Amino acid sequence: MTPVSRQASLQRRTNETQIELSLNLDGTGKYDVQTPIGFLNHMLELLAKHGLFDLTVKATGDVNYDDHHVIEDVGIVLGQAIAQAVGDKKGIRRYGSQILPMDEVLCVCAVDLAGRFSFETNYAPVREKVNDFPTEMMWHFWQSVASNAQMNLHFQFLNPGRNEHHRLEAVFKSFAKSLRVACEMDPRALDQLPSTKGKL
Repeated sequence: MTPVSRQASLQRRTNETQIELSLNLDGTGKYDVQTPIGFLNHMLELLAKHGLFDLTVKATGDVNYDDHHVIEDVGIVLGQAIAQAVGDKKGIRRYGSQILPMDEVLCVCAVDLAGRFSFETNYAPVREKVNDFPTEMMWHFWQSVASNAQMNLHFQFLNPGRNEHHRLEAVFKSFAKSLRVACEMDPRALDQLPSTKGKL
């Protein structure tokens, strides 16, 4: 049985950014994403669609001199929302992984909702930007997500391919698929925590 609510609605306001984000883990893939960074919008829409999460993001900030803060802060709030929506983790599968092809790119994502933070990747950008998204921020964004969700998160490229857009798209899509599995309820263990320690 699915818990009554696996949703979260959060706000983060600083001198640099204003973020409002809502997440429903048991959604249908609906999204409404509005940030000043068009490529980030596209990637978050892919995340919602391929994970079947309902996701609303409203973000503003001064990107005239640096878009670092908006991208990082959206990652922070997304990670916090995942942690809040997952709740006490009873009954979840905990682990999820996906090998995802995106044309010539082949990316592996693995997620463990362990209550501990780790982020590893062999991503090495060859372009400084994809449209309006600085590729160096891929690392910062996902580190922010993983640390605030308290998850182990790995991205490994089995074939990095040649197209930077394809690399980033493979990352977001593979994460969506992996998180969906990790958050799924196991009908054989609905009242059990997926750990021998008794705590996650």
